[in-house]
Amino acid sequence: MPQHEQAMRRHFQQAAARSGFSVAPAQEAAVERLARLAAELARPAWTFPRPPRDLYVWGPVGRGKSWLVDTFYDGLPTGRKRRLHFHDFFRRLHDGVNRPGARHDGQSAVDGALDELIGDSRVLVFDEFHAHDAGDAMLIARLFRTLLDRRITLVTTSNYPPAGLMPDPLYHHLFEPTIELIEERMDVLDVTGPVDFRRLAVPRPQARRRFATGLCLPPGDTVLEARGLTAPAPAEATAVQAHLRQLPARAVRRDLVWFAFDALCEAATGVPDYLALAERFGTLVLDGLPPLAEASADARQRFANVVDVACDRDVRLVLIGADPLAALPADRALTRDLDRTASRLAMLQRGT
Repeated sequence: MPQHEQAMRRHFQQAAARSGFSVAPAQEAAVERLARLAAELARPAWTFPRPPRDLYVWGPVGRGKSWLVDTFYDGLPTGRKRRLHFHDFFRRLHDGVNRPGARHDGQSAVDGALDELIGDSRVLVFDEFHAHDAGDAMLIARLFRTLLDRRITLVTTSNYPPAGLMPDPLYHHLFEPTIELIEERMDVLDVTGPVDFRRLAVPRPQARRRFATGLCLPPGDTVLEARGLTAPAPAEATAVQAHLRQLPARAVRRDLVWFAFDALCEAATGVPDYLALAERFGTLVLDGLPPLAEASADARQRFANVVDVACDRDVRLVLIGADPLAALPADRALTRDLDRTASRLAMLQRGT
């Protein structure tokens, strides 16, 4: 249906113009493929011997991956489509699989949880897919096999090419069958290019206004008091319920929760915990922040996830301590996600 393909191309051009830029050359192939997918999806499902091929859009931070898939999603007719951030989706999937009374016989547990999450959706859009936690590798593998075996068209973005998923060399081999499945069953679109859209003067997303009021502060009572903060007294220490555990907070003050870096990032916490905190609190304070070069690799990843969740859920983030991105190690497998973290931290106000 050429008219649907042409309509989606116009939709991309108009969306770019409204944001003050034009589609970059590195994005053109992705726009063409997404426009063709829109035409394929406009056909009745029964006319397809197989559903349209799934898409995996990857590239460095700032290349417009989320904008591409969001614009595509908004241009599709309403109904039978779902867009989910992978952090949130995976937490809800994990909860569904492990809920008391849920079936635990492998794939059927994932099937049941997916039925609840996506219903009869024909298109599922994931933003920021990644795989870092070896403990979750098998569940992610079952998730992808289930999605790719259903008549659901999956469109996902990632900072990583498929072969770069699960970058820890100790566990990468566990994920290789899933990587092979992605490369076999999905069209992989590389949108790497010289244009970093973070540096263009375009309006900030309205949904992130509170996050952008966050702060990066050096330690010191005088600095904190100048910003309307006071360091917690020992008597304020309390346990805070996160996902399936309690975390030791330095203080809870109405809509604000205050943690030490070690308690939140060096401890065995995870994205479901940060999402639970974001649902309850509008401000998250993290103090004792070291240069991340001095933190463990796991702590670096957890910190990146905390920043991601705070930004995506529009939570005000206050960081107290050293410049976290100073003197990072050169190992790109450990620091790739910190590229996105750096761009998000650049949105926060600096204090002295």
